[in-house]
Amino acid sequence: MPNIRARLLAVLVVLCGLCGFLTVAGTPAATAAPLPGSLPFDGTALTVSGGRLTDGTGREVVLRGYNVSGETKLAENGGLPFASVADAKKSATALRALGGGNSVRFLLSWAYAEPVRGQVDTAYLAAATDQLRAFLDAGIRVYPDFHQDLYSRHLFDPDSWYTGDGAPRWAVELGDYPDESCGICLFWGQNITQNGAVRAAQHDFWHNAHGLQDAFLATAQQTMAYVRQHLSAEEFAGVVGFDPYNEPYAGTYDPGQSSRTWERDLLWPFYVRFRARMDAAGWQDKPALVEPNMFWNANIASQKQEGGLLDAGTLGSRYVFNTHFYDQKAISAILMWGKAADGQYAADFAAVRDRAAAAGTTAVVSEFGHPLAGTVSDKAPTVLKAMYQALDSRVKGAAWWTNPAGSGPVLSGSQWQWDVHHGRHHELMNGNPGKVLTTGDAWNDEDLSAVRLDDDGEVTLRQDARLLDRIYPSATSGTTLAFTYEDRSRDGSTTLTWNPVPSSLPGVAQLVGSGQYGLLVWRSGSGSAPTELHLPASFPTASTTVVSDLGTAHAPPAYTATGPVGVAAEPGGTGSRRLLLTDTDSGTVHYALVTNGATAPAPALLAAARGELAAWAAQRIGG
Repeated sequence: MPNIRARLLAVLVVLCGLCGFLTVAGTPAATAAPLPGSLPFDGTALTVSGGRLTDGTGREVVLRGYNVSGETKLAENGGLPFASVADAKKSATALRALGGGNSVRFLLSWAYAEPVRGQVDTAYLAAATDQLRAFLDAGIRVYPDFHQDLYSRHLFDPDSWYTGDGAPRWAVELGDYPDESCGICLFWGQNITQNGAVRAAQHDFWHNAHGLQDAFLATAQQTMAYVRQHLSAEEFAGVVGFDPYNEPYAGTYDPGQSSRTWERDLLWPFYVRFRARMDAAGWQDKPALVEPNMFWNANIASQKQEGGLLDAGTLGSRYVFNTHFYDQKAISAILMWGKAADGQYAADFAAVRDRAAAAGTTAVVSEFGHPLAGTVSDKAPTVLKAMYQALDSRVKGAAWWTNPAGSGPVLSGSQWQWDVHHGRHHELMNGNPGKVLTTGDAWNDEDLSAVRLDDDGEVTLRQDARLLDRIYPSATSGTTLAFTYEDRSRDGSTTLTWNPVPSSLPGVAQLVGSGQYGLLVWRSGSGSAPTELHLPASFPTASTTVVSDLGTAHAPPAYTATGPVGVAAEPGGTGSRRLLLTDTDSGTVHYALVTNGATAPAPALLAAARGELAAWAAQRIGG
């Protein structure tokens, strides 16, 4: 229960909500004990610097994880991701230990944050903050997202085929919108451009009709202020930033307006206003993770629209370029026959890297995924492997060993989605007691959750653990030059190997064998903390081999500040582990191969593999 101070703050938040303004000064609440497994360099806040996310020691940070969760779109748990804090804690532990995630995009609902105009529901904010804290306590970084799809569920009739989420009922009642109808729509997303009610409501929001945008911004500020005041300083350091608005679209363009001018004249000014609200709420040191027109990188030519915040100038340290990617061709079941292949999305994700670089910032792909049930679910193993591959490198597997220098930065990303209530829902669709949804994600026939609860109530993966729990460079002391991970994930009974070790490196090939492997090449910085790679559960210490210019080790020892190679727990007490690589120089190229393919490799084989990698790095990367 909240203490007296918290109750007084809640009253202040509501009163300030009536005037639409809240300023937060000072520091967050009291200091908390360090997380289990923490090391001295853990837990620092992230900033954007030099086009990268960096921690307090200057290390380049990569965020990998999931969206938590589509349950927020539903009414059954009052717009919260979980039914309880206990469910949130169970989910957070599993997300770290089973899914290999170090971050989540945490969904929030405007409809539940402000159910009555001008009155923020502090009970909702308190419950959401408690669930958010469960992830911070597991050592998982968080970036909240005010989520919407199709603007609002309150646009839809009780007997509609579709539903939405986002804006509260009062916001819909302000508009004289037509009766919702998508016509002949095979997919719920067609409502975005074909449903007259959805289009008109979106148009009103972006033009601030009825003061809708003003109300949203006031609620967002009060939400951020509440979260900041109710987290400790250590907890708040784990909050990366804020995603202001999910998948923005104009609804309808004004006469003479294009998608690009809409971004310039309406979307970007909204982000500038949101950024000011972040500052006023005490989030001035955290970036806004801003999304462009949702169709800017559509992979169906007829859907693609010019965009990508092209006229926003240099975003710099105050913003992150935040985008989504789904293979609509594959989802359509018509436009892409067969499975995804090696390098399928290299160009799509390269466009994300290039756009972020041109904007002077870093990028995050905050949604990607593919249906896990239904007519196109057979494509999921290859589609998702190709997406993770494209997050890791802009070079396809078949070309990686000959062109590692073309890899580019490793992208941060959050898969859609992680919903422990999957298949166990009780959602009255659009409030209709005659349409109770229980299966899948319980939302517009989607089925994308990577997890479910088994009969014992334990979290279990619905996807191949080899695909989800991956090696990735979570923190690089310097600059990543090249990275690849061969997960050997499966498509049914077939093991997918898209990046085999070439025969020109026989020692490395023998060492890896049929196992999984990751290879990181980086240029050292001048930081005081080691480089970290997440170690999947399939890499127990006793089966892990590391070959690096810093040293070689089979069953690497526990981490010490003076040892070049070591293993330690990841913070949060979830049982997940990390490999730590310590260099003592600056501006030097280093490499590290990590594999679980070898059983007690002979010293001569380790030496041979090290020599081959040294020659390869010198030839393909340089000094």
